[in-house]
Amino acid sequence: MIIYHGSDHIIEKPAYREGKRHNDYGYGFYCTEIADMAREWGASPDHPGYLNIYDIDADKLSVLDLNTHPILTWLAVLLQNRIFQLNSPLAAEAYDYIIREFGIEYESFDLIKGYRADDSYFSFAQDFINGTISVSQLSAAMRLGGLGDQIVLKSKRSFEMIEYKGSEEIDCHIWYPRRKSRDDKARKDYYSTDKMRYVRGGIYITRILDEEMKKDDERLQ
Repeated sequence: MIIYHGSDHIIEKPAYREGKRHNDYGYGFYCTEIADMAREWGASPDHPGYLNIYDIDADKLSVLDLNTHPILTWLAVLLQNRIFQLNSPLAAEAYDYIIREFGIEYESFDLIKGYRADDSYFSFAQDFINGTISVSQLSAAMRLGGLGDQIVLKSKRSFEMIEYKGSEEIDCHIWYPRRKSRDDKARKDYYSTDKMRYVRGGIYITRILDEEMKKDDERLQ
C-alpha cells in the first residue's frame, strides 16, 4: 500500500507515540491513500508544506476498518480522543453511553482506517451528541465534500514496517484554497439540506438513550 502524509516538514522516519494525543484516533501517524488529500492537509495559508510518500505492507498487519462498523463505533473512538464540549446533561450522558455501548478495542490494531473529523466534520459529530441531528444525518454528513478516509499507524510494529519513498513540496497557494473550499462546501451543503430539518421517526441520541439501543441494533447499521 502506498500512503501519503501532508506536513510542514519532511518526515523520513515517523516516530512511534509522538504527535498529538487528541487526534481522531489518539497517538498515531495519520496518512491517506489519496495524494491530493494529503497535499490539502499539509498546506498552510502562507507556507509551503511537504507531501511525504511511504510504502507499507498492510497484509502483514491487523487493520481495523471503521467503515465496516456502525457510524456510532467510529464516534465512540472519536469521543475517547478528541475534546468535545459537553455543555448539557444530554451531551454528557450521550458521551458516556456511546463509549460504553459502542466502543471497540481499537488500540489493539496495527492500523486504523476511517473518517477524518476535519474542521466542519468534527462539528457534525458534536451536533449529534447534542441531539441536533439523527444517526442517518450524521452518516450522510461525514460523506459531504468527499474528504476520504485516513490511514493511521497505531502499533510499534506498523512503524517498523513503514518505508519512506520520498517527498515533494506542496504549493500552499494552490492546495490551501482547495482545502478551505472543500470544508466550506461541506459546511454549506450541511446547513442547506438535512441539518435544519427535523426528521420525524429519525433515530436521535435521545431515542438511543431512552430505548437503550445497543451496537447490534439493526436500526443503527
